[in-house]
Amino acid sequence: MILGIVIGVLALLVVWVFFYFVPVGLWISALAAGVPVGPMTFIGMRLRKVNPHQVIGPMVAAWKAGLELAIPELEAHYLAGGNVGRVVRALISADKAGIPLDFKRAAAIDLAGRDVYDAVAMSVNPRVIETPKIGAVAKDGIQLFATARVTVRANLDRLVGGATEETVIARVGEGIVSAIGSAANHKAVLENPDSISKLVLDKGLDAGTAFEILSIDIADVDVGKNIGAQLQADQAEADLKVARAKAEERRAMAIAREQEMKALVWERRAAVIEAEAEIPKAIAEAFRKGNLGIMDYYRLRNIQADTKMREGLAKEETPPTQGPGEGPAPGGI
Repeated sequence: MILGIVIGVLALLVVWVFFYFVPVGLWISALAAGVPVGPMTFIGMRLRKVNPHQVIGPMVAAWKAGLELAIPELEAHYLAGGNVGRVVRALISADKAGIPLDFKRAAAIDLAGRDVYDAVAMSVNPRVIETPKIGAVAKDGIQLFATARVTVRANLDRLVGGATEETVIARVGEGIVSAIGSAANHKAVLENPDSISKLVLDKGLDAGTAFEILSIDIADVDVGKNIGAQLQADQAEADLKVARAKAEERRAMAIAREQEMKALVWERRAAVIEAEAEIPKAIAEAFRKGNLGIMDYYRLRNIQADTKMREGLAKEETPPTQGPGEGPAPGGI
């Protein structure tokens, strides 16, 4: 009796362990698809902390699509942190589209952080990237704004380590600026906007990127400001400011020179007045020493009086300067 109970408990334990480690529904689906997988495979996945649904499910889809993938490489990609389902979908899409892509390259692209399925879809259906408005100035000084649509296709060989869409947009913008800047005038660009596309496309801007540029189409070209005239006006204004500054400097120097000359004149006048103040002292000294007689002194005084009289007559003969509206008061003499 006890032995029967023990055997029954062990049988129940074995059944519970079997159904815990082996997802029966997934196993039946795999067998129906012809995938060689057994119960020990599921038990090994459980022990290795691998979710069987994340590995066997995509593997069944691959075998149904004609791709015979091996369980160990799918498990390794899962344990490395990759997305097995996305890689398998990318491989199926590439196989149906005739794009050469093996599991190792697809796994490497997925582990690099790129969406390998989106890359395959982009290889089949190219994407159109629209650039923002890019401003440039032609040789005649007229500013132009151009918008371009870049048709790109993913390059699976350069997807790992290749530059992203931002690099493509930056290079296309640089090419547009160079093409407009080399144009003789803005009218030539407006007449033939496809000339920009040809010049930019010939530069090989997709080198080192994860994409292949198929075409570059100029969607819109707008005319901006006359940058050349504006720069000339700014230069003329700057030259005028410089000329004014130099003129002000010369004016300040002239004023300083005038003040200096006035100071020199006043200095000389002071020296004359100081010298004249010494004349009476010299005359008195000459009297004491007998070098000057009384008659000589009278003659000197007569000469001084005659000089003052002549100066007075000269002032009377010179008419006074009158301003506008000036003159004698009404009724005066």
